Amino acid sequence: MTADIDKTDGPADTPSAGPEAIKAIPVRHYGRYVSAVIAIAALGGVIYAFSQGRINWGAIPDYFFNDRILSGVGKTLLLTVLCMIIGVVGGILLAVMRLSKNPVTSSIAWFYIWFFRGTPVLVQLIVWFNLGLVFEYINLGPIYKDEWSQFMTPFLTALLGLGLNEAAYMAEICRAGLLSVDEGQTEASQALGMSHGKTLRRIVVPQAMRVIVPPTGNEVINMLKTTSLVSVVQYSELLRVAQDIGQTSGAPAEMLFLAAAWYLVLTSVFSVGQYYLERYYARGSSRSLPATPFQKIRANLLSLSNRSSAGGTA
Repeated sequence: MTADIDKTDGPADTPSAGPEAIKAIPVRHYGRYVSAVIAIAALGGVIYAFSQGRINWGAIPDYFFNDRILSGVGKTLLLTVLCMIIGVVGGILLAVMRLSKNPVTSSIAWFYIWFFRGTPVLVQLIVWFNLGLVFEYINLGPIYKDEWSQFMTPFLTALLGLGLNEAAYMAEICRAGLLSVDEGQTEASQALGMSHGKTLRRIVVPQAMRVIVPPTGNEVINMLKTTSLVSVVQYSELLRVAQDIGQTSGAPAEMLFLAAAWYLVLTSVFSVGQYYLERYYARGSSRSLPATPFQKIRANLLSLSNRSSAGGTA
């Protein structure tokens, strides 16, 4: 006997029309909304508190581009650049001395770093400024001879106090960068007949820059802000000029806000420069370079436009 076959039914293995589309529902993070509300409320409270204070906000734009303020900004930038040059050059020298196999030079570099990192930079500035109480004259033989008070000007005090202190920190940064390079690279260069100096210049230092540049950028920004300490040694940088104008104009708080605004502008510019410098030295270590701020803005705008167009078609 043969079983009856229902011809109206299709074969059992007939494929279906296709899987149903999955409707993705995004997860709602209510904690983010709560934290955003709290942050906005706190910011609003701070703004409200300052708006109720007796602050002449109009004085800030009036003096923002004042000749004395601009002169203080220029002196701040000059002091930052010169102190960082002293710090970088001294830091490289101290790092090489610290890594030297000569115990004398290594010990001297260690003592220098220990002393300048262990004492506050403000104390160092005041000590440099008051060395005239210890030394009446400075005598360099036939080269230079004068009273200490005439030699140690406020500018030289600020330059030595900040530059020598920065050299101690840059020494540790440079030492970390030099140690980050594999020893096999040095051994290979020596096997090829390169001298120690040429190995440092062509092999070690270019690779160490990837480690040295990011903290050095932070040190530049930190140095820019640390220059405000030299107002105690009567050097007319940005903060000192702002305080003087505040005392004569009757708006001391407003001038402090003005100085803070200038520091924010300058540090923002330096931060952008640091980003592009890090991006330059990351060329050999990253498969793809990080996007620039303008590329990020363009990508965000394109994503927003794509979302809006997708929402309109839906």
